[in-house]
Amino acid sequence: MSAPNPDAAAQRIYLPNVQHNSALMTVKFLSACFTGATAGILGLQNWLGFALFLASTLSTSACIYVINCKGRPAKYMPGGLWELVNPGQDNMFSFVLAWTLFFGIVHVYD
Repeated sequence: MSAPNPDAAAQRIYLPNVQHNSALMTVKFLSACFTGATAGILGLQNWLGFALFLASTLSTSACIYVINCKGRPAKYMPGGLWELVNPGQDNMFSFVLAWTLFFGIVHVYD
């Protein structure tokens, strides 16, 4: 196994990059919450809701990849592209929470 590039390791600890990582994760979190609200309002059930979550995660990751990371996600995240596409456990739970909340509010008497 090769030793990590010291310049790349130091760049990951660089404070502006760490703050940028936080902003990227916030965008992914908000995207998951809004997608859950959309799925609940539309009344999606079962796999259709999760398909919407998957499409939202991929489109959000693509936007972040092109706009924020400028095609080099390894510069901003230790996992690179996989870390960018990974929905994360907290984002999935936030999606399900918003989905069930808005589904229950809008479709309570259906």
